[in-house]
Amino acid sequence: MKRIPFWPVFLLALLLSACGRPAENNDHTMNGMIRESPSPAATTSPVAGSPLVSEAPPSASPETATEEPTPKLYRMNDAFRFEPLSKETTNKAVLLTFDDGPINKDILLSLLDTLDKHEAKAIFFVNGYRVKQNPDLLKLIHERGQTIGNHSWDHINLKNESEQSVEQQIGDLQTEIESLTGEKPKFFRPPYGSGGDLVRNTAKNHGMLYMTWSNGSLDWDKSTKDKPAEVIRNVLEQLHPGANILMHELRWTADALDELLTKLEEKGYSFIDPAAIETNR
Repeated sequence: MKRIPFWPVFLLALLLSACGRPAENNDHTMNGMIRESPSPAATTSPVAGSPLVSEAPPSASPETATEEPTPKLYRMNDAFRFEPLSKETTNKAVLLTFDDGPINKDILLSLLDTLDKHEAKAIFFVNGYRVKQNPDLLKLIHERGQTIGNHSWDHINLKNESEQSVEQQIGDLQTEIESLTGEKPKFFRPPYGSGGDLVRNTAKNHGMLYMTWSNGSLDWDKSTKDKPAEVIRNVLEQLHPGANILMHELRWTADALDELLTKLEEKGYSFIDPAAIETNR
């Protein structure tokens, strides 16, 4: 019998064995990151009539998230009241505002929670020195979807200040708020409601609508201190369509807010979203 050489037989057996062995899953390391190899199905060639299977389903091309701007529904008149821009928009609406913060987290959270409960928006007119003391509270207002307004840096009577001082009081706060929230305020309220042409023009130059108020809750007055019912009574006594309601970040105001908003709703009033106010006047 003729002997078959050993090496050809060995090589043939090795080749047959390799062809019949399933592919192993191999991990590939790149820059210290482990990348899993695709599953067997992902590497299998398609047969006729079957869909092409790729390593991973193609992801949709990312689209830039663009938030639709809130339509403008109201404008402010010379009495600082708000009027609808069209007949389709109700005039039975009020603007809620809170001045002189941010001060106290518990009080602020109470206000924010109540606003959320009533699906209401408001303007929080803040002071620069308090923003400097409580930057996290300013961010909280912004993160909760409420509007931040400029109330000057030091809460002084701007009517008595020089042009340079007015610019610093308004402009420095604009810069500070933008640095913390990424947005500049679009609304300005002078402390004590005291301004004048210089203050109005400075606010306008910074892209803000100048306003005081048309409905004072008197929550800042000693006659109302610790008396939530008085805050409610004062607002309801002065209630009118388009009212621009002045309140503050105070404990008794926070305690009054839920009942106040409920009573306003019962009277058929809604709450103006600051984003729906025309500011280019």
